[in-house]
Amino acid sequence: MTTGVAVIGSGNIGTDLMVKVLRLSESLRMVAMAGIDPASDGLARARRLGVATTASGVDGLVALPEFADVEVVFDATSAGAHRRNDEVLAAHGRTVIDLTPAAIGPYVVPPVNLDAHLHERNVNMVTCGGQATVPIVAAVGQVTPVAYGEIVASIASKSAGPGTRANIDEFTETTARAIEVVGGAERGKAIIVLNPADPPLLMRDTIYCLCPDAEADREKIAGSVAEMVAGVQEYVPGYRLKQQVQFDPVDAYVPSLGRPLRGLRVSVFLEVSGAGHYLPAYAGNLDIMTSAALRTAERLVELRRPEGTRSERSGAARVGRGRAGMREELASPAVATERQAQ
Repeated sequence: MTTGVAVIGSGNIGTDLMVKVLRLSESLRMVAMAGIDPASDGLARARRLGVATTASGVDGLVALPEFADVEVVFDATSAGAHRRNDEVLAAHGRTVIDLTPAAIGPYVVPPVNLDAHLHERNVNMVTCGGQATVPIVAAVGQVTPVAYGEIVASIASKSAGPGTRANIDEFTETTARAIEVVGGAERGKAIIVLNPADPPLLMRDTIYCLCPDAEADREKIAGSVAEMVAGVQEYVPGYRLKQQVQFDPVDAYVPSLGRPLRGLRVSVFLEVSGAGHYLPAYAGNLDIMTSAALRTAERLVELRRPEGTRSERSGAARVGRGRAGMREELASPAVATERQAQ
């Protein structure tokens, strides 16, 4: 028994998500993809895979006959476009998983708070930096309070396409807020760096947590971080610690808090590489978003479905090509490293 899903956004994020659904998921069924560029590789690939397509955005999606089979919609467009997309989808009663920084619904970071928002119609996947770093802030906070959490996300410039660049302000604001709301820090701050190095570098994340308890159990903090990293690795295998967790005493005025803080600074250094399903390995920042969205949808569907009461709707498997053709398409190499993410 599977649940029909659609993707809005035929750029690299949306296309990678489509490939992940087709290639990895046993509970989700890829029904339709909507974009606004008829010539996009994402729509062309979707058509080759027998997925229903439209180049008329959300309006075209809801007009497709196949939309009747869709229960969950992934929005991989932009913060601005998502607001209208959500209005249209809300009128049709569809659940939305938002991969933009619009944050209309509550923030969801799978290893931290996924099960807390199963009743919501719209959930937000924060940002790539949020998906990589908020779990670490939460892991530290499970052992000792975090007064201030600051993250620096460094990504390859080639992995930052028009959508990412248009949403830089929303990225920093949304990530900082998620550090507080989901990570549990009193105050949060986020910084993004677009690294122009060539060949492109993998995503790197630095997390600083300022904790007021100078005597906090360092071994427990390191253990909590390691456990959280293992949890993220269940759906993002390329997520890893670059070195051991660092601890330093701190006694300084913290502008974001508006007061001095004497305690402990916890520093964590991460690297994220992509799985290469559609995006190149250096685009770990995009891969962690699509992987988190897939994880969220699968868990949401699993826990919402009453035991033994759901069945596939008619016309569920509208796949024009044979299974062998689909396997060949999905097994094709990841895109060339010159492709710009969207």
